[in-house]
Amino acid sequence: MSDAADIPVRVRPGIASLPPYKQGTQAGPDAYKLSSNENPFDPLPGVLQAVQSASAFNRYPDATATRLRERLAARFGVTLDEVHIGAGSVSILAQLVLATSGPGDEVVYAWRSFEAYPWLAVLAGATPVQVPLTADSRHDLDAMADAVTGRTRAILVCSPNNPTGPVVGQDEFDAFIQRVPSDILVILDEAYAEFVTAPGAVDGLTVLGNRTRGGAELPNVVVLRTFSKAFGLAALRVGYAIGHPRILDAARTTAIPLSVTAHAEAAALASLDAEEELLERVRHIGARRDRLAEALRDAGWAVPQAQGNFVWLPAHENTLAIAETFTAAGLIVRPFAGDGIRISVGEEESVDEVLRIAASVVEDLPEAHPGRRLA
Repeated sequence: MSDAADIPVRVRPGIASLPPYKQGTQAGPDAYKLSSNENPFDPLPGVLQAVQSASAFNRYPDATATRLRERLAARFGVTLDEVHIGAGSVSILAQLVLATSGPGDEVVYAWRSFEAYPWLAVLAGATPVQVPLTADSRHDLDAMADAVTGRTRAILVCSPNNPTGPVVGQDEFDAFIQRVPSDILVILDEAYAEFVTAPGAVDGLTVLGNRTRGGAELPNVVVLRTFSKAFGLAALRVGYAIGHPRILDAARTTAIPLSVTAHAEAAALASLDAEEELLERVRHIGARRDRLAEALRDAGWAVPQAQGNFVWLPAHENTLAIAETFTAAGLIVRPFAGDGIRISVGEEESVDEVLRIAASVVEDLPEAHPGRRLA
């Protein structure tokens, strides 16, 4: 949609021109769905039992998910008011942007990164400020700090970066925070934190645990995590934020009431009870990811550092054509037109087929193509 001419009521021009969020394509029974970064393992039996035993459908849930907040507060050594639960971490992202940013304000983020970032800024009436990734698909934190102006109200940092894969280093994040004015919100989006194996990667909860910067507190950093990815609860929509209680109060003010269901809270609590078993599955996914990424490089693809549960093929102008080749082979991947293809790490049986198609299409790219790995 390019304008509001065909909408029968008055709609904000920025909203009329904004494409709606596009979910990863659903897969048929004979295809592998590798488009949405889902955990390929089924929920553990104890998690299913907890959901089945949750409160009746005719009763509203606890509006603030108190039991889950208590559990996470004890886990991370923070107070109850420093934990906020939302219907997926993206809902908390929206709340924080709405709470901090409006017309005339700016929201800074790396690009390409999570595709919700631009429209979250526009929904708030703010101006999105995109800072290009580095040549190796990483956040350019120096350039992001340079992009801060008197109108900046929020900065979004995604580590590991979705969809390209690399992490932000702890040292570079610490240096970045030193350059950001203390009254600007910094959101560290760590939806894939449990999959990270790279040494030296930023750890948001360590950042919050060491809340000093030359003796001064760091109240302007909020860390987001989710139960959708590593814990495999994508369908139930539950994520959380850890941060300063007054910032989280502002987010709660903008939240849709009662959006976290009792069943989601029960599943998250049961997942924490089964954490070691769940994280053993995560270790399997991480090993599968590393094997897939290295094999793609061997096949000729310039795959960036992969630290989520996905890999990135920088296909650029060939993105849509290559994605169609994967689809024809029963592999539903996520193309980002003009940039590249994100492939989730799915079932073990999908790996060889992904490699077969990827190896066949890379041969057709020109030798100077940026997606090709130099020999």
